[in-house]
Amino acid sequence: MQKIELGRTGMIIEKNGFGALPIQRDTTEVAVSLLRCAYDGGMNYFDTARAYTDSEEKVGIAFKGMRDKVYIATKTQAKTAAEMRKDLETSLRMLQTDYIDVYQFHNPSFCPKPGGADGLYEEALKAKEEGKIRFISITNHRLGVAHEAIDSGLYATLQFPYSYLSGPQEEELVEKCKAAGMGFIAMKGMAGGLIRDGYAAAAFMETKPTVVPIWGVQHDWELEQFLDVVAHGTELTPERLAVIEKDRGELSGDFCRSCGYCMPCPVGIKINNCARIMLMLRRAPMTNWLSEEWQEEMHKIENCLHCYQCASKCPFSLDTPRLLQENHDEYFKFLAETKQA
Repeated sequence: MQKIELGRTGMIIEKNGFGALPIQRDTTEVAVSLLRCAYDGGMNYFDTARAYTDSEEKVGIAFKGMRDKVYIATKTQAKTAAEMRKDLETSLRMLQTDYIDVYQFHNPSFCPKPGGADGLYEEALKAKEEGKIRFISITNHRLGVAHEAIDSGLYATLQFPYSYLSGPQEEELVEKCKAAGMGFIAMKGMAGGLIRDGYAAAAFMETKPTVVPIWGVQHDWELEQFLDVVAHGTELTPERLAVIEKDRGELSGDFCRSCGYCMPCPVGIKINNCARIMLMLRRAPMTNWLSEEWQEEMHKIENCLHCYQCASKCPFSLDTPRLLQENHDEYFKFLAETKQA
């Protein structure tokens, strides 16, 4: 096991954390089993959010009676102090705890600071003084907000999308956090499903000593590979490096990361899947994406209003309507060729 200190918090955690967003799609029984299995296998940092439907509740059930054995992080999307307080109290109740180790502002469009009209930071400070929050932190998908958060000196950790597909902009954030003594928590270490080799992804993260990846887990077979990494480590072998370089060659630059912040679409397009479905077709079992259900979803692109609401909300500044149209055209061409074969 590889234990590291999370920034300057004094929290000594296993370097590989558990991302609890996917367990909202599991039954309570399955989710609790996964969480306890993760703990038994050496993981002790668990990240969830108020926005992840019943994820907090499942985490609370899993670790009832053993709160001092784990570190729990959660998040609030509140826009005001009153909303934040309501979220916090709900999170404490769902998690069956009287404190949260890392309480994160969940992808705000600005960097909450003392003196802001929203009152968010002051309310978080008040909750910290009450002992309900140990550390105030932030997550984001916007480089500008991330830099402002680091420069402010107000936050214990930054959570940001980071994988071996990331570029120099994300690498700069990692180094700035290191210099500032902030923990760097990597979400989307598998690039939203585009990376298929968990061992290669984990081997890359091993080369980043201050980065804590939180692996999103829904199935036991996903957890098994990361617990193997926790138990035995993983090396960036020539074979794994070849996998990484191949993926970088295929997936660099202009592609949808499936973060979902472009949603909802006025005409019901599932943008975060439809804008990258051809990448998924090449990397996941084909039948899953060629079903009648997904054909219907892809036909919805034909109703695109080109209102550019999605593009205006994209943290990666993608021309989303163009990506949707390109994927639409390629998809139905591919489907026709498949039926002829």
